[in-house]
Amino acid sequence: MQSWVFLTFFMIVVGLPVILGVGSSMFQRWLKHKERMAEALTAQTAEKAAQYAAHTERLEQRVRVLERIVTDKGIMLSDQIEQLRNLPPLADRPN
Repeated sequence: MQSWVFLTFFMIVVGLPVILGVGSSMFQRWLKHKERMAEALTAQTAEKAAQYAAHTERLEQRVRVLERIVTDKGIMLSDQIEQLRNLPPLADRPN
């Protein structure tokens, strides 16, 4: 019976602190790993956000150019000139 008590006492006094120490060390390493993974994910997210912002800026510039082309009075003038070219000559027009 005394060997059972001694073994239990030994496990509580020696075994439990060793297990908790090793477990604590493993948990700290796991936390550091998770922090590094979060930092890497944050860096990737920031990079993608910058790429999307640059792409959006390029698209906005293209839309501005298209708006300028569509609203340009020169386009309307060239359309009017083309319409005049398609008219028959004065001699061929009915009175």
